[in-house]
Amino acid sequence: MASFSSTSAFSVFLLHLIIIFLGSTSRVVFADFYNEFDITWGDGRGKILSGDQLTLSLDKSSGSGFESRNEYLFGKIDMQLKLVPGNSAGTVTAYYLSSKGSNWDEIDFEFLGNLSGDPYTLHTNVFSQGKGNREQQFHLWFDPTADFHSYSILWNPQRIIFSVDGTPIREFKNAESIGVPFPKAQPMRIHSSLWNADDWATRGGLVKTDWSQAPFTASYRNFKADACVVSSAGKSSSCNNNNGSTTTSSGSNWFSEELDNTKQERLRWVQKNYMIYNYCSDSKRFPQGFPPECNTTP
Repeated sequence: MASFSSTSAFSVFLLHLIIIFLGSTSRVVFADFYNEFDITWGDGRGKILSGDQLTLSLDKSSGSGFESRNEYLFGKIDMQLKLVPGNSAGTVTAYYLSSKGSNWDEIDFEFLGNLSGDPYTLHTNVFSQGKGNREQQFHLWFDPTADFHSYSILWNPQRIIFSVDGTPIREFKNAESIGVPFPKAQPMRIHSSLWNADDWATRGGLVKTDWSQAPFTASYRNFKADACVVSSAGKSSSCNNNNGSTTTSSGSNWFSEELDNTKQERLRWVQKNYMIYNYCSDSKRFPQGFPPECNTTP
């Protein structure tokens, strides 16, 4: 009996150690779609399937969309997407952060569909105080329709970093010192929509949507937001402590994160091999000289 009690006590001790270990390392919890998002349009074409999965659909009558209930002012936002498979020409799946008003801020991922077998175009843009026109476009090094992949936005006061499966593809630095507005004062919600844009999306509108392939469906899962949530009154943030300074709830370093040497190397690899358009090298578009941030944005 004594031996059994010792064994039992040791098992309980080990169980407590495991619980303590998991509690100390598992800081990030996948959010619940039911609590975090609202389907905002589409008349039933957008569906929350479970706490961690959602779909948007498009047919000839309408697309669909959702938005976050929370507004964020800086954060690290992650979402896994599986894009419309097959012939997706003419469709656009947009996933972005945006504020409201005529001088809005916005951070965009847009996925432009294509004919079967041709690569998707990943379109990125950054708006600050209503001004965008900062497009960079990429092809991906995998098929984004075959499985889920992670698309992430890191947004802090110094920079915005777009990443795919943890690999940075674009960095937009704060260049306020040379007169370029930077998104830092307007809280933004997360939005996504699936819609028909066959007047421009695929080869400049030359390829139209094949409605015989409808409904088109994009899937979402495993949303995470390690971010500063702004109150409904817009006057306080979950990252502000009693002293008015900013702290992150998880203790992570995203608020001051920058690209280390390894990630800078990965960024250069993506831009060398997979970038298909960069506004900062489009001399025909800017005959009088490139925008000033082009000197600071890779």
